[in-house]
Amino acid sequence: MPKLPVVSGVEVAKALAKIGYEVDHQTGSHLILRQKEYPHRRITVPMHREIAKGTLRAIIRQAGLTVEEFIELV
Repeated sequence: MPKLPVVSGVEVAKALAKIGYEVDHQTGSHLILRQKEYPHRRITVPMHREIAKGTLRAIIRQAGLTVEEFIELV
């Protein structure tokens, strides 16, 4: 399994936008992304300079991606 990259919240949001997520709204320092098409998943991305590894792994899992697929998007 490849290592997780060190990414910011902005980079995560840009990567998820490539697979059909768009900004739904923002609450404080957290951006809520919504999938345009079915199954309309919602993912919360903290807009920090560096996303914690466990948080990043959870975001990748919620998006239905593998670590390898996410790395290709970034």
